[in-house]
Amino acid sequence: MSLIRRRIAALGPLTPTTVLALRDSDSDMTSSDVPTGTEDQHDPTATIAPFATSLNGVNQTGNMLFKDTLWWTLGIMALIVLSIRLLDIGWTKLRHVSAMSAPAEKQGYWKKSQWSWMPGLKKHLIYAPFWRKRHNREIKLSSAVSIGTLPSRLHTVILGIYLISNLVYMFHVDWFQDNRYALAAEIRGRSGTLSVVSMVPLIILAGRNNPLIVMLRVSFDTYNLLHRWMGRTVVIEAIIHTIAWAYVVVAAEGYDGMNYKLIHETFLASGFAGTIALGIILCLSLSPIRHAFYETFLNIHIILAIIVFAMTWVHCATAHIPGGLPQLPWMLAIFLLWIAERLARMFRLAYNNWSKRGFTEATIEPMPADACRVTMHLPRYVDIEPGTHAYLRFMGISPWENHPFSIAWVEHHPEVDKTVEDKEDREDMRKRGTTSVSFIIGAHSGFTRKLYNTALKGEPRSLRVRAAMEGPYAGHHSLESYGHAVLFAGSTGITHQISYIKPLIEGFNDETIATRRITLVWIMRDTESLEWVRPWMDEILRMPRRREILNIRLFVTRPKNTKEIHSASSTVQMFPGRPNIPTLLKKEVEEQVGAMCVSVCGPGGLADDVRQAVREVQDVSSVVDFFEESFTW
Repeated sequence: MSLIRRRIAALGPLTPTTVLALRDSDSDMTSSDVPTGTEDQHDPTATIAPFATSLNGVNQTGNMLFKDTLWWTLGIMALIVLSIRLLDIGWTKLRHVSAMSAPAEKQGYWKKSQWSWMPGLKKHLIYAPFWRKRHNREIKLSSAVSIGTLPSRLHTVILGIYLISNLVYMFHVDWFQDNRYALAAEIRGRSGTLSVVSMVPLIILAGRNNPLIVMLRVSFDTYNLLHRWMGRTVVIEAIIHTIAWAYVVVAAEGYDGMNYKLIHETFLASGFAGTIALGIILCLSLSPIRHAFYETFLNIHIILAIIVFAMTWVHCATAHIPGGLPQLPWMLAIFLLWIAERLARMFRLAYNNWSKRGFTEATIEPMPADACRVTMHLPRYVDIEPGTHAYLRFMGISPWENHPFSIAWVEHHPEVDKTVEDKEDREDMRKRGTTSVSFIIGAHSGFTRKLYNTALKGEPRSLRVRAAMEGPYAGHHSLESYGHAVLFAGSTGITHQISYIKPLIEGFNDETIATRRITLVWIMRDTESLEWVRPWMDEILRMPRRREILNIRLFVTRPKNTKEIHSASSTVQMFPGRPNIPTLLKKEVEEQVGAMCVSVCGPGGLADDVRQAVREVQDVSSVVDFFEESFTW
């Protein structure tokens, strides 16, 4: 090879290096930003500052791809759950229609599992806790410090898919590029994009009026769990986004330069303020802090969340890019979703609690064993299904706070017109009347203790105050298609279970449901708790044919006197101590009528014991479904 040809070959390919290409493409650089030529032009790390601004170094094509992929990941999971729910609804309706006219001995087909793999799936995945037995019983470091509960195995799978997919999408970047500041810019773009993407489902899952609750028949408690973990992901990705930006800026301009930008540039100041607010949310949401000061946490959490969304909006809108960052429309969607959910709450409050008859008033009666019975007298008819809950607030008793409580009893008061005899006209009169909704609220701490203390001041008569009810919510577990229902209640958990009993007995008498046997198991501290539900239980015990369908088992763990423990009849029995739940449930399975459902509402330890017992009886020879009513935070 000639000398000239060897020299030309030594020049290498006549294409710009990464640094030169960046310099040519960045039209926003001023003359002062142009390198002086003293740097080593073959060292890609020589240019730093451009990777801290605009979309330089950001793989926007990849960001949009993974944005779509993450939304598809969440959407596909929702579609799978929806498909399963639709099949379950169809199967339940078929069982209801075919079994409601069949006597107990003719429901054998529905007693046995039609799929051999279903009992194993329930035992090892659907009803299984994350590890061994503990699920809803709180993990406590001391009597005052709780670190929360463990998710179920199915919840763990769903959370794992979301978290692992986020991890993969987050770090699918070009780790082998020579310029580490370009790598930081790529991570900055990816983390910021994914953080804002997750904010959209995050705000949906936080709402009580989340349409997915009705569509998928998944409890708000489950969405609350997903909301917490999704929120943690948003915070971590936002922090990574901020650190990746700061790494480049500090390398280019030092800490003084970074501080100057954070103070004088709206784009950067808003982003940093949003990250700080997210960090505070993360710290306050740690389980010991959240459980110790939940009411204060909730109010601060809402304020900080508004700050985060507002700062993210400003951050996206003030970027040095025509039209703002691509994430700006997503922030608009977040605000619209949040406003829509709040408007739905306001509509529920206004509709339930105001009519031409006036406003809702509450009767608060102090009860033995540190509880009070609250009856909300609504000024209009409201249709309320069994197994629902509502949020209550009271004038003069922390009116800015509202808390969820299970609905125990519902009574409708129709308009009085003695001339009406037609059944349809009487139903129309009922819907033109009013509704009373009753709750049993145990006094623990904070709001419930304040409510109980206020009720005591009204003795010997009940206290009547202006109040408001938002709801009802949930109620998607219908028991009418099951031939056999076993209801476990612990303490004030009786409110959830007693709401089912009267409608089931009425349906049994009308021959419109499949249920032929109900067993209520109520575990209470002492017999004083019976006063909570005495008027409602008296009405239930007087219902026609009640003895044919209802059996009640009362367990008193700390009786004050052994003479208090006596059984009124063979269908209403009382025992001292705690029940042996596995033995009790196995006996029910031996006498099972058609498909069986087991429901539990009470302390976490009781719920875990019942869950474990249900798992143990899973077999192809019996269909046993499990429902748990709980609210964790």
